[in-house]
Amino acid sequence: MYGIIRSWLFRQDAERTHEFALGILKRWHNTPLSLFWKQSVPDKPCKVMGIRFPNPVGLAAGLDKNGECIDAFGQMGFGFVEIGTITPVAQPGNDKPRLFRLVSDEAIINRMGFNNEGVDKLLDNVKATSYKGVLGINIGKNKVTPEEEAINDYLICLEKVYPYADYVTINISSPNTPGLRNLQHGTALDDLLSKLKASQAELHKKHDRYVPLVVKIAPDLTADEVTVMAKSLLNANIDGVIATNTTLARDNLTDLQASEAGGLSGRPLQDKSTDVIRHLSNELQGKMPIIGVGGINSAAAAKEKLAAGASLVQVYTGFIYHGPKLIKEVVNGL
Repeated sequence: MYGIIRSWLFRQDAERTHEFALGILKRWHNTPLSLFWKQSVPDKPCKVMGIRFPNPVGLAAGLDKNGECIDAFGQMGFGFVEIGTITPVAQPGNDKPRLFRLVSDEAIINRMGFNNEGVDKLLDNVKATSYKGVLGINIGKNKVTPEEEAINDYLICLEKVYPYADYVTINISSPNTPGLRNLQHGTALDDLLSKLKASQAELHKKHDRYVPLVVKIAPDLTADEVTVMAKSLLNANIDGVIATNTTLARDNLTDLQASEAGGLSGRPLQDKSTDVIRHLSNELQGKMPIIGVGGINSAAAAKEKLAAGASLVQVYTGFIYHGPKLIKEVVNGL
């Protein structure tokens, strides 16, 4: 059924299709029409960062930026759902067109630029959901915020989302916000992490609940940069790391839209992200869990991530190409 629907959807503009699909999920999740995506997925629980996940397959951030469809994604059987990236105030993102399907490569290029309705609107949506599963909230900085003031945006978002998240992801690796990836290096990274951990400690005391902090990194780091990143994460006592975000590389692509600017996700990212996971795992030596994401379009691809050192996995582009059945196939195959 999804193959038929996808055939029609893929004839339309990518971003309009994305918005249309989210609208359907939002409106239909509490109706009999939810049977189109609702499914029973085997319970394969695991405990990571002190959180019990019903299964290790999650939805990556970026698909549901404003948390509008949390209930529908929960009905599909995801072991956890990550929403965002969200910023302190609403912003339109980059100019359109900014989302492109590379069908022959089973990939997507996006240069969305953190388009979202702001953290307060996201929290309104979170409060309205009946979802009882594990929820991650991914936070970032507004485009107009100077790089040297970025920490303020992260602290604002962290304070607001803390009571509602099971974990919070710090996005410093999107290639579509100018200067953002500079926060992955040197004193800028160490200062960011230390201030976030200090805020986490205060919020833990205030709310009497500990919400783990996870950092999402880029796949385009060199081996030496990954080593330094791992040391910084350990020194700051960060709770987990997501590897990886989208890539700027354009290796061995065949689609005519491959030259579009933006971050590449999907099947071409599989090996690149797995290499980063493997290197991270060697450096972290089990002291910090890794969430593996990038190019997962089958149970075999998910197993590669887990074998490389990931404790959990997330899907996005593979989900777009294969639909909800991918979740069940991956969970069954693990």
